[in-house]
Amino acid sequence: MLYLGIDIAKNNHVASLISENGKTLFKAFSFSNTSDGGEALLSKLNSFSNNISDFIVGMEATGHYWLALYSFLFEKGFKIHVINPIQTDGWRKGTEIRKRKTDTIDSLLIADLIRYGSFVETSLSNEDMFSLRNLTRFHSYLVQSISDLKRKVISVLDQVFPEYQSIFSNVFGKTSKELLLQFSSPIDFEDISTNSLAELINKLGRKRSGDIKANLIKSKAENSFGVTFSKDSFTFQLKALIQQMNFIESQVKDTENEINDLMSLIKSPITTIPGIGKVNGATILGEIGDINKFDSPKKLVAYAGIYAVVSSSGEFQATHTVMSKRGSPYLRKALFQAALVASFNDPVLNAYYLKKRGESKHHLTCVGAVSRKMCNIIYAVLKNQTPYEVRLNE
Repeated sequence: MLYLGIDIAKNNHVASLISENGKTLFKAFSFSNTSDGGEALLSKLNSFSNNISDFIVGMEATGHYWLALYSFLFEKGFKIHVINPIQTDGWRKGTEIRKRKTDTIDSLLIADLIRYGSFVETSLSNEDMFSLRNLTRFHSYLVQSISDLKRKVISVLDQVFPEYQSIFSNVFGKTSKELLLQFSSPIDFEDISTNSLAELINKLGRKRSGDIKANLIKSKAENSFGVTFSKDSFTFQLKALIQQMNFIESQVKDTENEINDLMSLIKSPITTIPGIGKVNGATILGEIGDINKFDSPKKLVAYAGIYAVVSSSGEFQATHTVMSKRGSPYLRKALFQAALVASFNDPVLNAYYLKKRGESKHHLTCVGAVSRKMCNIIYAVLKNQTPYEVRLNE
């Protein structure tokens, strides 16, 4: 068996090949992150064996730069292991290889790590799971983008029409956003009568409170303390921000539809667990990949980075623990969100939450404990592919 270690970079990768007994066959072979580069690597490997099954490939999950090469080698039929850079860092410290970090050393180190088999890979179990991870991470990005836009909208409103936020319970509701697209400053509301404004509000909203809202808006606009100079620049910015928000919200819906279609195809029992809906469940599935790569729930907890750690140095010992936060931040967030709901909606997890609260633990600490317990439930549900059932005697 031959072991190929590849150090991943943006433009050029570096490969080293070792034999089963650890002999270096070649090292520091640089090839570009292109089709020609991939073919050059294949030509290099063919000089040692024409049989693809003789090779085992290892590469780090460095950003997104490894994906194209992974796809190229996967289609050729190579057996590939994608590993977390944290593991190669640990392997570097425990080997005779110097602590210097170079492309040559790292590619040899990866090949050696694969040869020994002491690693947990970043699993791409199948295309559906990878698609889930891709879509849910994009969904998270879109939602975060909307949150950023909302903060910017509030910042502009605070300057041009600070009283506006007291008029609507939700500034970003359908009616409010449409009004801001048409009337972005107090002065703009002077050009419309109270009756016309009331009719517009009634048309946009479900509740027939147009008269009250219209009078309130007109009153606030007339006495607004917002800035009047450079008004056009503020109104342009406000409208542009809301238009961006509307567009991204439509993308969120489209992405959720794609996720729901995939979840319907996969038919995972994960959504039978309290607190886990389709999008949240898709995030958890996509981040976990193949549950069989974890031989215990504790390994899943560690992968999510939600295990407790204690700070200590010399004779100092901390009086409290904190969450590790190593591992997948997307998985950790999804588990925490699910635990927030399950802590009050599942009898077993609610009892566990209340037990922790009875120990004078902070609310968020208790939710963190519930998220760790949920890992046990998720592990069992995915391992056995059976729906979750409440067991009150647990």
